[in-house]
Amino acid sequence: MLLTAPYPTQQKAMIGIFKTNIATKKHRQQMIHAIETHFEVSSCHVDLDDCDKVLRIADMKVAEEEIIRFVKNQGFHCEILD
Repeated sequence: MLLTAPYPTQQKAMIGIFKTNIATKKHRQQMIHAIETHFEVSSCHVDLDDCDKVLRIADMKVAEEEIIRFVKNQGFHCEILD
């Protein structure tokens, strides 16, 4: 007999919000491309007008620490925005 769950299980979408020092349009474009190429995400954005240069990643399927490590390896500061 095959048992199934009454409701399908779904992975919750994670949204990551990070403080960075990405300051130029060129660096923003490079970082977004690198993240979207390396990780499975639905969207990625860096707000250059915000004082915290906020990096927002929607539908992350990896831990925040992995994103932080990746961004730092690209030469930028990155931490979880409180």
